[in-house]
Amino acid sequence: MPTPFDSRLIYDWNEVSRTGALFSDKIELFDETLRDGIQSPSVTDPSIEDKLAIVDHMESLGITSADVGLPGAGQRAVDDVTAIAKHVRDNNMKLEVAAAGRTHVNDIEPIVRIRDDVGIPIVAYLFLGTSPIRQLAENWNLDRLMKTAETALDFAVKHSLDVSFVTEDTIRSKPETLKPLFEMALDKGVRRLTLCDTVGHATPDGIKNLIDWTRDLIAAKDIQGVKLEWHGHNDRGLGVPNAIFAAEYGCERIHGTCLGIGERVGNTALDQVILNLKLMGYYAHDTSSLVDYCELTSRACQVPLPDNYPLAGHDAFRTATGVHAAAVIKAEKSGEKDFADVIYSGVPAGWFGKKQRIEVGHMSGLSNVKYWLSSRGYALEEQLVSSIFDMAKSSNRVLSDDEITQFIEQRRISS
Repeated sequence: MPTPFDSRLIYDWNEVSRTGALFSDKIELFDETLRDGIQSPSVTDPSIEDKLAIVDHMESLGITSADVGLPGAGQRAVDDVTAIAKHVRDNNMKLEVAAAGRTHVNDIEPIVRIRDDVGIPIVAYLFLGTSPIRQLAENWNLDRLMKTAETALDFAVKHSLDVSFVTEDTIRSKPETLKPLFEMALDKGVRRLTLCDTVGHATPDGIKNLIDWTRDLIAAKDIQGVKLEWHGHNDRGLGVPNAIFAAEYGCERIHGTCLGIGERVGNTALDQVILNLKLMGYYAHDTSSLVDYCELTSRACQVPLPDNYPLAGHDAFRTATGVHAAAVIKAEKSGEKDFADVIYSGVPAGWFGKKQRIEVGHMSGLSNVKYWLSSRGYALEEQLVSSIFDMAKSSNRVLSDDEITQFIEQRRISS
């Protein structure tokens, strides 16, 4: 697939030697903001009104599926999952509804009940810890894991529930544990396997090894239509790149949360995955509401949005540095479409409903001041430009619009 950037303006080393599509099939996105995300100790569980608004953004962004809660956790979770499922049903949304549960009948039964009450399919993501360290902590062995999973999957199959079998901490689990569990799940008709990096341990090499091994196991079973999914965390700061590598290596569905909220340092940031897929030319959906989705999640979950956060952060498209601002201004004056949007930014602001902002501060040049004034309708009086420039240089930060405006007004009054 060709790069979306204008080759006259940018030489894209990312695409050198590319001979075919990076991803074999359409990539599906699984949004866990309202389940895994709200496990963060710093997150406030949003009101149902905010949850429905977040779901509306998922739909508008073309997100494939959403984990909307763990009904086995209690009545509030049951009520919220039910309300969201009804909202999806009543608005004829394309968004697939999913719910989480342990491999335990007590967690699966509420999912079945909500599905039957609401009357739409709900995919059950049933998880089981499989790594040696987890087995040691829980005093589990392979026989215990097999019996637990068999009982749960038999119940799910009996109730015609679509299941994704989720092995917690897959990336640190032994093949001799995963093999019988995966084979048993496949034999029972499960056609979704979720490979997890529950504690953010994985590197791209580990992901490739795990996916290749799993695909070989499926091929040996000669079973068609099995979907691999990737669930990652960000403990090493590799959440987003790992997700993209997982998609390249063969996972058809990528999990994540808005803003990467989640336990410890969080999950894969799904908004950043969407951003990168869009820039790579593999996301055809309208992304104009992506910033709104981030801002709503930030407010609803009471998680501050860092100023330097990609795309949605306050500083994402701001500059007060003289040389950078001068280049952006020259690009704007050239008349070349989108030139100014990419000369000092790897992300075209206009693609996502934003624009470049040039401000005035201690690192600014005269061009910053002139741009600030002209863009707000002020005449470029030499003395005014010099006065604002001197004020900026005597500061140790970027000046606010109000500070500059007040300075101009005070100067007019005194003159």
